[in-house]
Amino acid sequence: MTAPLRVLIVDDDALVRAGLTMILSGADDITVVGEAADGSEVPAAVATHRPDVVLMDIRMPRVDGLAATESLRRRPSAPEVIVLTTFDADEFVLRALRAGASGFLLKDTPPVEILHAVRRVAHGEAMLSPAVTRRLIAHVAAPEVNGGRQQALTALEQLSEREREVALLLGRGRANAEIATELFMSVATVKAHVSRLLVKLNLNNRVQIALLVHDAGLV
Repeated sequence: MTAPLRVLIVDDDALVRAGLTMILSGADDITVVGEAADGSEVPAAVATHRPDVVLMDIRMPRVDGLAATESLRRRPSAPEVIVLTTFDADEFVLRALRAGASGFLLKDTPPVEILHAVRRVAHGEAMLSPAVTRRLIAHVAAPEVNGGRQQALTALEQLSEREREVALLLGRGRANAEIATELFMSVATVKAHVSRLLVKLNLNNRVQIALLVHDAGLV
């Protein structure tokens, strides 16, 4: 049998932590291995509990989720990170994604979708709903897109035509199976293209590829 996915919950609100723990603990394939109330507690908690996925609040009193994510994702064999947000209030969500988070969840996300997000991210996919991403970028990223557009376009110019097609579909929030269907290739080939994209673009996950495509104004 496959070992359950190990999740660490980081949020300064004890009620939020309790609610997420209750939701996640109801799944046979997921186990909550620990909790932390501030970003400053994350390094020790990760070292102790060795989670596969960290659910990370953005706004915390001492070290916020952005700084904690940046620090965590620089570590070798770092766990995946899903940032938690109330959406309207969190202007730093995009920066967290750029720092290496694999996606984000609204705090009022239905339980079944939270479980799906943890499973998906743990297996190398990304929580990047096209509709929510467009809203997020329109809300917090408009000033950044214009300033970084030429830099993003230059980065994408180094890609082959096929790699560029894969990158564009990542920017539209497509999963590997959807990309495979649209481009008439196997899922394994899509995964190989994504791996090459990460190396060529010097990025650490598919969300950052999608954000680069958005910066370039291509979707």
